[in-house]
Amino acid sequence: MFITFEGPDGCGKSTQSRLMAEKLEAVGYRVVYTREPGGTDIGRKIRQIVLSNTNEGMSPVAEALLYAADRAQHVFETIGPALKAGYIVVSDRFVDSSFAYQAVALNVGMDEVKSANDIATGGLKPDLTILLDVDPETGIFRVKRSKSKGSSEAQVDRIEARDLEYHGRVRKAYLDMAAKEPGRIKVVDAKSGDVATVHSKVSDIVMGFLSSRGVTK
Repeated sequence: MFITFEGPDGCGKSTQSRLMAEKLEAVGYRVVYTREPGGTDIGRKIRQIVLSNTNEGMSPVAEALLYAADRAQHVFETIGPALKAGYIVVSDRFVDSSFAYQAVALNVGMDEVKSANDIATGGLKPDLTILLDVDPETGIFRVKRSKSKGSSEAQVDRIEARDLEYHGRVRKAYLDMAAKEPGRIKVVDAKSGDVATVHSKVSDIVMGFLSSRGVTK
């Protein structure tokens, strides 16, 4: 079972994905929790390149291909083996991020990004995707507030630093995908920022989904 968390910057998906993985482990499921970019040693090197503010000259296509390269290693090294071993994999971001951030918001093209990621993932798709929705003004405000308080990554990264128009395109792309795939992508309103309230909504969706699929511990 493969569960992903998606959403614009500042939506709280890192917190919510981690909380959900911890809950699943607490009730007896075998879980692997991971993230993109940077879910492997090679991926962490790619993460430094793609998010560094020193790489402002990176082309949109290069950015999309770097994310696909990170994802290829991630599936090969972490996600694929865990799924084969019967674990529930919970990932903070997956291929939908590339569709929103590069294919649409940077106009690289959906067909082009899909082709690259089909190669990278072998066509792997999540069984369930939680889309945490927040408007760009709120999301980027949260990012800047978190970084100013000394989060694990102290500076606003190259992508977070883009203008609100860009982040608005990202959000719209996500919502459009959710409208096309309502069975897989479940939208959760994350604007309130209340961690416990959002976690409760997410947990209800995930636990109900696992029950409906007959996933055993």
